[in-house]
Amino acid sequence: MTTLKAKLQEDLTTAIRERNELHSSTLRLTLAAITKEEVAGKEARVLSDEEVLKVIAKEAKKRREAAEAFAQGGRADQAARETAEGEFLDTYLPKQLTDDELGAIVAQAVDEARAAGAEGPRAMGAVMKIVSPKVAGLAEGGRVAAAVKKHLSQ
Repeated sequence: MTTLKAKLQEDLTTAIRERNELHSSTLRLTLAAITKEEVAGKEARVLSDEEVLKVIAKEAKKRREAAEAFAQGGRADQAARETAEGEFLDTYLPKQLTDDELGAIVAQAVDEARAAGAEGPRAMGAVMKIVSPKVAGLAEGGRVAAAVKKHLSQ
């Protein structure tokens, strides 16, 4: 078992002992998503810590999107719960890059792509290929794409 998955299970046990319903239900759903990912495909496998982080990030993103949908639907109580679950899951994720840090990485990648001959908005794919590995797990794809578009349009 990976160390991150073991930590999630230990935290679940602690949350159950402390009768923390929010944390225990969030961890149960996250562990279920990890197990689902492990048994998906032709044969079962154990996820690495990096893959577990991707599942946690996906679950946190689901919570943020659900909170937004509930808020638009006038369900403030449910939106607050989804937001709290998302914030709790964020504690397991690496610290996200600030806009300035992301901008610096994108600017460097745009310069590299231009040096390789990619110009204008059509260079988006080339720049994303350079940026994606550098910011994997540190910034959401939508934020990265927006930053790349902004830098290419300048």
